[in-house]
Amino acid sequence: MKENSIMSGKVQKAPENFLTQSGIREVFAEGKKGRRDFIRNAFAAAAAGVAAPVAMAQGNPVPTEGGDPNILNLPEHATGLGQGVASEGYGKPSKFETNLQRRQSPGLTQTAQASVSFAPLQSLFGIITPSGLHFERHHQGWWDIDPSKHRFMINGMVKRNMVFTMDEIMRLPSVSRFHFIECGANTAVDWGNVAVPTVQYTHGMLSCSEFTGVPLITLLELAGADLKNAKFILAEGGDGSSMTRTIPMSLITSGEVLVAYGQNGEMLRPENGYPLRLVVPGVQGVSWVKYLRRIEVGDKPYAAKDEAIHYMDLQPGGLHRQYTNIQEVKSVVTTPSGGQVLLDKGFYNITGLAWSGKGKVKRVDVSVDGGRNWRQARLETPVLSKALTRFNLDWVWDGKPAILQSRAQDETGHVQPTYQQLRGVRGTRSIYHNNAIQSWLVQENGEVKNVQVS
Repeated sequence: MKENSIMSGKVQKAPENFLTQSGIREVFAEGKKGRRDFIRNAFAAAAAGVAAPVAMAQGNPVPTEGGDPNILNLPEHATGLGQGVASEGYGKPSKFETNLQRRQSPGLTQTAQASVSFAPLQSLFGIITPSGLHFERHHQGWWDIDPSKHRFMINGMVKRNMVFTMDEIMRLPSVSRFHFIECGANTAVDWGNVAVPTVQYTHGMLSCSEFTGVPLITLLELAGADLKNAKFILAEGGDGSSMTRTIPMSLITSGEVLVAYGQNGEMLRPENGYPLRLVVPGVQGVSWVKYLRRIEVGDKPYAAKDEAIHYMDLQPGGLHRQYTNIQEVKSVVTTPSGGQVLLDKGFYNITGLAWSGKGKVKRVDVSVDGGRNWRQARLETPVLSKALTRFNLDWVWDGKPAILQSRAQDETGHVQPTYQQLRGVRGTRSIYHNNAIQSWLVQENGEVKNVQVS
């Protein structure tokens, strides 16, 4: 195992969903006792220990000896009149959750206008990313476009060129689906043995939302697209970079690709492409063209600027991988993870996320010893195609160093590789599509750091 240098950053405590009683040491063998017995015994052992000192909160009355003042004394919110409805009309998180936010990476070159922000995966629950915490990637900054003036065009190998207003698109039959979106450069710095400190920076160009819109195939059929001879489309965005991407027609005829205007039950946010964006499930995020203004139907790849000179992987033999769209099977432990601290020995819930651009996640295994031994994690429902899947595993930490890893397998049989396996095929000069197994070192003092295991 090689431990990389860790970038300085603020230490974050692990969520307190664990027991702090150091006497819980026995790990019950799988199958001998049920999970409920395992947790019940863990809590019983903690209750039998010495009670933790009670810290008196500022402003609270003096506690009764041996009791918790937060239980014995009624708090203000239990005796007074609360606030009325939100005066600003749009709800906001609690003031105690203001630290939960997207962040720029300290490891990226800083410019006058940042183009990337990372989602705080370590602090999220379930599989849905709140719209306000969705990661950002901009190629020419974001815009808040007037939807009444936005137009969407279809041309190329069609019987009739068509132009749609937003009102016309939103009158058409719509669907809503849950899908993950991952930037092709997610986990890019780890190709070069650079260890950024937290999962927000290693894997945070990843989010999952419910998207609402019209299947692109519906719009192409309205335009009379030549679906027999057409092989590709070119999607063009309306921002200053004129982001353009080639997408195989085979993905579109399946009905999965959406021209979307909704996200998580409301209109898209401006930073996520308002008022219209493409949703291409399982494909790298750059193909989910934002501020979508045009679709051209053709019979050959377009080799646009962002696919002819960018978003390619240099192979060991000197060739480039081009049009590498699909995001392959991948997973990561989000808690405990880098930058967090385990406060004491005892029971912890290891949790994380798994996903695959090829379909559903079938299985996730977790190791606490750097890959020597593996245990199958629980996949929490729902398990959806091309969406994030939450996994959990019960673990009792004995206070000794541990290396946490997760390894996902999808329904097509693909298994997440180790770094040694991935570099054996792809070399060390790639930037994109790193789906290698992530390792977190838990030190004896409880601090968790990013390491790579060879």
